[in-house]
Amino acid sequence: MEIEPVILALAALAQATRLDVFRLLVKHEPEGLPAGEVARVLVVPQNTMSAHLAVLSRAGLVTARRTGRSIVYRADLARLQAVMSFLLTDCCDGRPEICTALIESISPCCPPKQKRKGKAHVRSHV
Repeated sequence: MEIEPVILALAALAQATRLDVFRLLVKHEPEGLPAGEVARVLVVPQNTMSAHLAVLSRAGLVTARRTGRSIVYRADLARLQAVMSFLLTDCCDGRPEICTALIESISPCCPPKQKRKGKAHVRSHV
């Protein structure tokens, strides 16, 4: 990733409401949220929210799709990953033991659910 898109993404997130918007959209992945719902949840006027969503969209951090009369916004997690990877490239000058705590702290807080195969195992009570 080039430096300019990273700067654009970081600048977009360097404002409290936009950071709140992005974090809210991350929580609602992969469904996303309509713009009006984002504004309602964060108690921000819709015209102000539109401006914030436009900044995040130009930075590539959110995507939008029209669904009927609503526009549903989603966090672009691939872009976030690219920004984070850019920031961590060459972490600690090739000494991974220094970066271990940092990398562990950004590991997913909720691992993917395991899909069950076949019938559930039933324990017998002996």
